[in-house]
Amino acid sequence: MVTITATYSPEDNKIRLYASARLDAETYARVKEAGFVWAPKQELFVAPKWTPAREDLAIELAGDIEPEEMTLAERALIKAERLDNLAMKRRQQAESLNRHADELGQAFYMGQPILVGHHSERKARKTKERMEAATDKARKADSAANYWLYRATGVEAFANMKNNPKVRANRIKTLLAELRDLQRAINTANSNLQIWEKGTTDDQIRALIGNSNIAPYGMYSDLRDGKITPQEARERCIKGSTLVATGPTRKRWIEHVLNRLAFERSMLGDVPRYEGELTPVIIQAFAREHGAEKPKCTVIDDGFFMLESPVPLPAHLADGSWLELSEDEWRDVMQACGYIVPAKKDALPPILNIDAEILESPSRAFGARGETEKWRVVRVTKEQYSAVHNDARGVRPSACGQFRFKVASARHLKIEGATPWEYVAVFLIDAKAHDVPSIMEAAA
Repeated sequence: MVTITATYSPEDNKIRLYASARLDAETYARVKEAGFVWAPKQELFVAPKWTPAREDLAIELAGDIEPEEMTLAERALIKAERLDNLAMKRRQQAESLNRHADELGQAFYMGQPILVGHHSERKARKTKERMEAATDKARKADSAANYWLYRATGVEAFANMKNNPKVRANRIKTLLAELRDLQRAINTANSNLQIWEKGTTDDQIRALIGNSNIAPYGMYSDLRDGKITPQEARERCIKGSTLVATGPTRKRWIEHVLNRLAFERSMLGDVPRYEGELTPVIIQAFAREHGAEKPKCTVIDDGFFMLESPVPLPAHLADGSWLELSEDEWRDVMQACGYIVPAKKDALPPILNIDAEILESPSRAFGARGETEKWRVVRVTKEQYSAVHNDARGVRPSACGQFRFKVASARHLKIEGATPWEYVAVFLIDAKAHDVPSIMEAAA
């Protein structure tokens, strides 16, 4: 009797099947059809990634799915050792063939030519062919050795890369994007159900089905040709949206993504509890990252925050379309979901309108660290500056770093004597003028 063990590794999101003996034809066909491939060196079947269907098949064959005992790093080490051994064998083979070619080459020592017509001609030509063949095989073996060494290095580098904190953080961003995609489909289905509750008459149904966003492709043609009645079309649309909104498959995908997120975050360490000032904007950003549809948060009495959505909130956040929690409870929820409030970005220096002859900014030349470039200031109106295309104007930081100033193409400003590629600093004569910064006065 064949015994099958199934394992899952959250590190690479793969399901593996270990069989004690050869599978029968029917089971083998089912395993292959599900996307499992045979790994001969590891003697197991592996699926490229988790899916509900593959999980169901693994549970059916093995009874349960166990955690994979071998880590990605350990698996990479075993593979790297195997590739190193292959490289060593090919290197030894290349050395042996090179020695053999050298031995055959002794027949042509000191440039001994092949004597045409001599009784030794046939043997000499045969020896030369063998020498060339041995040299060619040695070159191929050496190339194979370098290839397997390259593969071994790549396997180790890949394992290290997968465990890199920056790569793991990017993987978390990818999983969050996948979570939002899954939740977006549920949100759309719930929105469609709300629309179908209002559209009940035949005329309303025909008008709604004309919108391809809430009806399957081809349903409008079937309705127009009389293949289905408006009420039958409405019933089918409601059934399809209900399946998307409440069906088990999509919910299993979401649960799986949430479990992977929890694993990846645990590998980065504990998520800190947010202790800063909690605002509705922060809660809305948290809900939006987890797939909520147009979340709106308001402050109510006694320090409570209410989060609302036109459709039900993600199931891992709430059971309905609203959630009311205290400030401390919201902090706990965000920490439990692994949400870290983004740090505020430093504000850019203000854009000043300075009436000066020359303004300076850091040089943009390659390798010109610490050097500055000078911009002559021209006086124009707001209308003249606004007429310049966006691609031909902008702002530059000052050399002191305390402010920015506007620049534009001299040619687009129609300044006489300007070179085609010259840019100048701009002073708007009909806008508020700012005082010259004290650091500029001191430098002058």
